[in-house]
Amino acid sequence: MIKSLLVSGYRAHELSIYSQKHEGIAYIQKALTSKLIPLAEEGLEWVITPGQYGVDLWACEAVIALKEQYPDLKCSILAAHADMDEKWKDDRKEYFQRILRGIDYFGLVSKQPYQGIWQFKARDALLFRKTDGILLVYDEDAGQGSPRFMKEEALKKQQEEGYVYMSISSEDIQSIADEERLYME
Repeated sequence: MIKSLLVSGYRAHELSIYSQKHEGIAYIQKALTSKLIPLAEEGLEWVITPGQYGVDLWACEAVIALKEQYPDLKCSILAAHADMDEKWKDDRKEYFQRILRGIDYFGLVSKQPYQGIWQFKARDALLFRKTDGILLVYDEDAGQGSPRFMKEEALKKQQEEGYVYMSISSEDIQSIADEERLYME
């Protein structure tokens, strides 16, 4: 049984999403929700993300919405370093602040501003230590991206200790979009 789940995936720019109004975000969130509901029903307690702008925050938003049905479900962001949103545009900063108000825990692996890649490596090591499995929005066929490293680590951990690896591909998201379009016609 998965008690704590790491959820991550592409950054928004890796998906060519540059606006919070992009229609693809809703489909990504529906794909995440469809995977999270059965886990919540089986006793999932925590969804933990690195909090990057993209799938991480959209997952937080999905979990916040799921709390109405599953009040025991909690959401956490474990960020690599302080001031992670420092260079973000104002609308993204406001969105991030809204997410922070809805989650149950926010932590920093390093209390310093960005200093180096070691902060991300330390964050990822902590995320993998604190979770029983990962749900990764990643599709190698669509091209390599930042989630590749998490996938590699998750598969290594799966072989060594039975860590659970689940993924959502671009086809999964596309089929949700196609179904919804059919339903709307």
